[in-house]
Amino acid sequence: MTAEVARRWGSTLDSVVVYERGALCRRLARGSVPPDGRVRVTGLPRTLDPGSLRARVLGAPGVRVSEARVEVGAEPCGTSAPDTLRHGVEQLRDEQAAARRRRDHLLGLIEEIRALRPVPPPRRREDPHRRTPVDAWLELAGFVDERLTGLHARLVDAEEALRRVGHELDIAADRLARASTDAPSAHVETTVSAFLVVDTSGAGAPEAAAEVKLELEYGVPGAVWVPAYRLAFRQGDSSARLVLRASVAQRTGEDWTGVSIALATADLRRSTDLPKLRSIRIGRRQPTPAPSGWREPPAGLADLFTGYDPAGPSPATTAGPPAATGGPVPPQAYGGPPPPVPGGAPELAAGGVPAPAPPVQARTGTRMRSGGGPFAAPAAMAPAAPGAAAPAPPSPAPATGPPQPSGAELDYAALVLSGPDEHGGRRGRLFPRSPFDPVTAEYRRRAESVAALPLPGHAVRPRASAGSFDHRFDTAARADIPSDGTWHTVTVGEIPVGLRTEYLCTPSVEQTVYATSVLSNATGQALLAGPVEVTVDDDFLLTGALPTLAPGGVCRVGLGPAEGIQVTRRAHLRESTSGLRNTTTVLDHRVHVELANRLAMPVTLEVHERVPVTSEPDVRIEERADWTAPEDGPGPDRHAPGTRIWRVDLPAGGSVALDGGYEIRIPAGKALAGGNRRS
Repeated sequence: MTAEVARRWGSTLDSVVVYERGALCRRLARGSVPPDGRVRVTGLPRTLDPGSLRARVLGAPGVRVSEARVEVGAEPCGTSAPDTLRHGVEQLRDEQAAARRRRDHLLGLIEEIRALRPVPPPRRREDPHRRTPVDAWLELAGFVDERLTGLHARLVDAEEALRRVGHELDIAADRLARASTDAPSAHVETTVSAFLVVDTSGAGAPEAAAEVKLELEYGVPGAVWVPAYRLAFRQGDSSARLVLRASVAQRTGEDWTGVSIALATADLRRSTDLPKLRSIRIGRRQPTPAPSGWREPPAGLADLFTGYDPAGPSPATTAGPPAATGGPVPPQAYGGPPPPVPGGAPELAAGGVPAPAPPVQARTGTRMRSGGGPFAAPAAMAPAAPGAAAPAPPSPAPATGPPQPSGAELDYAALVLSGPDEHGGRRGRLFPRSPFDPVTAEYRRRAESVAALPLPGHAVRPRASAGSFDHRFDTAARADIPSDGTWHTVTVGEIPVGLRTEYLCTPSVEQTVYATSVLSNATGQALLAGPVEVTVDDDFLLTGALPTLAPGGVCRVGLGPAEGIQVTRRAHLRESTSGLRNTTTVLDHRVHVELANRLAMPVTLEVHERVPVTSEPDVRIEERADWTAPEDGPGPDRHAPGTRIWRVDLPAGGSVALDGGYEIRIPAGKALAGGNRRS
């Protein structure tokens, strides 16, 4: 075994933390450290964010990783494992083209036969009129009819063959689009590896560093998840089984096979930079000192290109990434202009030589940030419409006050000089280089397409339902999720919840009783909003929507009509007058409600009624019933004004009658809004 082979270590994906968008992957590698300490760990995905790479040594005190960087290589794919799906699509496209040519050939023959007409011979002026031979006409018509009949039969077969091949091509193309992106998409396989330098000088004994275990952590885009639930209980029980599940979709470029999955609601692209606290001084105002290593752009920089513009545009070059689904790669992926730096920071000029700056220390990577970091998918990375020209980026606003360059603009090794073909405000100036080559940018754009997947029914994005808090859920077992960009269901675990079943009825609107489950979250972790499949007594009932339930919170989940409970409502109105001169109209409303429980267990039923409300002091409303006014809660628990509730305990097979009512006393000079309606 050569030294080059010994330095190449394989790795295994061990765990993944899926955030609202994107994921953090953890790989493990094991091997013997060579004398020079240089190790190349393979198996990393093409969409890896180079700035998120972390590496450390596990279980070996004194051994550390002193350098870590990402290396990209390419090598021809082997012929032993052909791309079956892509080969099948290409073969079906050839068959479709051949079937279309046969169909078009038959259509041409049909038009030729259909155009056959009898043409009499030319007649001279002195020749007498000749009779047309009818037998010849009939023979030609029979010939045309016979040929057209045969050609139309062949045309039907050709069109059926074309339709069948087109259907098979659509199925094969759909399978190719849904296939895992873990396999190479071209004849050249791109390999991504982490080049590490392992320092074993701190190890106590040489044999302690002979074989070490490395842990690699990196971020990738193209992963999303939404929560889902399954609620199972039995009628009459005070507890239920709530199984938390998650729908996960990923197109990161590597299959997650047998990995531990954790689900987090945090935003992976959120900036974690510490704010700069500036001192406040009392006294004369002093100018803000210019940052070290910065010089203003020279004056007259645009005059350098006065001779270039009259020469006309340069010829277009044909270069681009390999064929892939989607639109063209944005200009930023080719090292073009990045988005403007927040704060209106001025650009670095090519003619201005930067002042000496302290050397930049080598580091293994930085956490992903939203402000221009490689993991923060900028607006320029969005796919453009096919055939549409990329819009010109807006010119940066003129800077006011002292210059405030960002950290990326002070990283001189990463600055690139913009050429004369750039837009007017960028020509001849230095800008941070794009961290991705065109091929990598195309891979990342395809990975980000999973964010546009339609959500399952009743599903809610975790960031929208988590509110201002972040939560993490760890799966109980390892799972497999291929990189195909479709939803896959993963079981997270079982959550104990309290449950009681209540029945509601509003007979004045609808004489139907509805069942609801009241869930109480007794755990210390919130339940996010999402779809819930309800199973009662091992029978599937329905799929509803579970709202966000904080620790200790209570919510209701509708279970649909309860046909075992019958309700009947009758209302009676009697109008009369009162007073010395009959100047007051009295509207006496009486309500009679009958309830019958046909279930095999006792139930608690809430009967809702409404009484009118008034803001006029002369109009009086007198209630005559044992109902109560509900306590209003926040949000959906708030009741309409005038709501009254009867709470009734119905035994199994029992019935109850409820009587109530109210009187409305209206002076003669008053009237109900919209007329004196009596019901």
